[in-house]
Amino acid sequence: MTTRRSSLRNHLTAASAVAFALVLAGCNTKAKPTEANFSQTINTYYTSHPECLFTGVRFPYATSDPTETKQMNTLVKSQLLEATYETAIKTTRFTIGRAGQRYAPRFCYGHRTVTAITSSTAPAKGATGFPESHIVYSYKLEDVPIWAQTAEVQAAYPKMATAITSGGTGEMNLAQTLAGWQVPE
Repeated sequence: MTTRRSSLRNHLTAASAVAFALVLAGCNTKAKPTEANFSQTINTYYTSHPECLFTGVRFPYATSDPTETKQMNTLVKSQLLEATYETAIKTTRFTIGRAGQRYAPRFCYGHRTVTAITSSTAPAKGATGFPESHIVYSYKLEDVPIWAQTAEVQAAYPKMATAITSGGTGEMNLAQTLAGWQVPE
């Protein structure tokens, strides 16, 4: 009789554990396809992926292009870069100034923060093997440094100026995992 009770108790304990696990899995709100979850995932991603002026530029950087020189000179006036003109080859050479060391070499000017989810697709199996949703969102830029807010730098880099003053729209795929939504990389 004790073996029977012990066996029954083990089955009830196991059944309770399974039921509890199912309840917890159903309550995993981080994995649900909600605007709040999408926004949080995108915001977390962009905290470590800021918007930057340069992607492939290495300093010291030399150019003879007048348009590019004019743009870079606004960063010289903001004391982020230093410039020297090399007359023999008619090229301006830019190096990182003392104030620019904090932002070099990419000169990032803020990160995206979602203001609204414009649209999203229902989760469907994606390239990662996980269910994925395609998200379209609006954003504003946060943590914009003072140098990027100056009229002169914004005039030289109009794409940056628009992003800072008006924000923008973006889109990305998010993968649904047991731990919540992720940006597949």
